[in-house]
Amino acid sequence: MKAFLDTSVLVPVFLGDHVHHAASLAVFTRFAKNEVSCGAHSLVEVYSTLTRMPGKHRISGDQGMLFLQNIRERLTIVGLTPDEYFAMLRANAALGITGGAIYDALLASCALKSGAAILYTWNLRHYGQLGPQIAPLLQMP
Repeated sequence: MKAFLDTSVLVPVFLGDHVHHAASLAVFTRFAKNEVSCGAHSLVEVYSTLTRMPGKHRISGDQGMLFLQNIRERLTIVGLTPDEYFAMLRANAALGITGGAIYDALLASCALKSGAAILYTWNLRHYGQLGPQIAPLLQMP
């Protein structure tokens, strides 16, 4: 069974005292690389989030790159072509998706492209608005 991890699952993997660390780490390590993926955009989101965290959680750019390398070693990275981006935007505009929710739609499109049977996220509500093709895939770790 193929799985897809969204950014909300990936960030806690690297924060040992995060409330979702244990569950996120368990799903991060559960699958072989050919069975689990994430969106290419999540690499940017993980880096951005971890390098701007407040206080003791903020990491350096070098540390961020080590974490991203770990993601690349364990997960298959999925990106969209320019035509797939445009089709994703068109389809989600038709659903009324606007603002920052489009980033969840982008990751959902990557999950579909990967053939994932499960899209792991801590943001069920955000993804739930993305239509009937996505809703059955949603699961929290």
